[in-house]
Amino acid sequence: MTDSKTKDSQPETLLIRGVDIPVQTVTMLQADLRFFVDNPRVYSILRLDGSKPSQADIQQKLLKMDHVKALIQDIKRDGGLTDPVIVRAGSMEVLEGNSRLAAYRVLYRIDPIRWAKIKCRLLPEDIDERLIFALLGQYHIKGKKDWAPFEQAGFLYRRSTTHNLDPAQLAREIGLSKRKVEHLIATYQFMLDHKESDTARWSYYDEYLKSRIIRKARLNQPGFDDLVVEKIKSGEIAKAVDVRNRLPVICSAPKVLKKFAKRAYDFEDAHEQAVDAGADSAPYRRLATFRQWIAKPEVARTLGRTQGQTRKKIEFELDKLARRIQVVRGQLNRKT
Repeated sequence: MTDSKTKDSQPETLLIRGVDIPVQTVTMLQADLRFFVDNPRVYSILRLDGSKPSQADIQQKLLKMDHVKALIQDIKRDGGLTDPVIVRAGSMEVLEGNSRLAAYRVLYRIDPIRWAKIKCRLLPEDIDERLIFALLGQYHIKGKKDWAPFEQAGFLYRRSTTHNLDPAQLAREIGLSKRKVEHLIATYQFMLDHKESDTARWSYYDEYLKSRIIRKARLNQPGFDDLVVEKIKSGEIAKAVDVRNRLPVICSAPKVLKKFAKRAYDFEDAHEQAVDAGADSAPYRRLATFRQWIAKPEVARTLGRTQGQTRKKIEFELDKLARRIQVVRGQLNRKT
């Protein structure tokens, strides 16, 4: 290893979560470096099934990604790296810059002399694991934001489970809302629980867990999650937009929803039946939502406890509402 690093390296520091970490900017043989298996991007594309990938597996997978193909051309055009890769001493793992290392190795096969060495920032061998992940968060969630949502979610999930950080702590560290952090972690956990290894389907489950209408169906229909995951994996639910726009229509038609949940209807049939029942109508959905709200026992109890001017205002609104309902019903009857 002694000849893989230039001797004229300059000491400097890297600020991570308020801590100045000593680093050295050096030039190293790219052959001495290793992909960081726990890098969230590598983890998300190769470790979802629980297996540990080899260095060759990582290289092969990264080279299939469009951004790595673009990096190869960018690095070749620029004659090297604009930003050095960040390496942990000792293990020689590239903590940040695995895509750049993969691109460099393609160029090395073309010209071994020109692309033998790569510019690096070398971190101490004993750097705290939590600082490594904080660094990656600074780069990819607060900073460049070039991670896909699935990769961001995987990062937050592992920060939560490995380092025992709750969503509020993560939200402060990353600069996202607590609600957003909770949603990302929940969606990632949902995919793990249902053994969904296709990261391209992230948007399906993102939409699925985001919808309040779908949430009610999940609570009321046993096995609904398994049913929907099955239909997504089989391609019966063909697009994420179908989860966002069409599945809530099915969930808004109670009778259709029950038959769909019992597999009496497939997705297309259920949507068609729900549309026929008026579930895709915005006025219908608003009326149904209002009816469901006012029918809740707790709403009646709350309204019944009001006193004074507030009670008079509520009675006034209910009287106006009752009269207006009669007018609207009369108009509907005349048009049928």
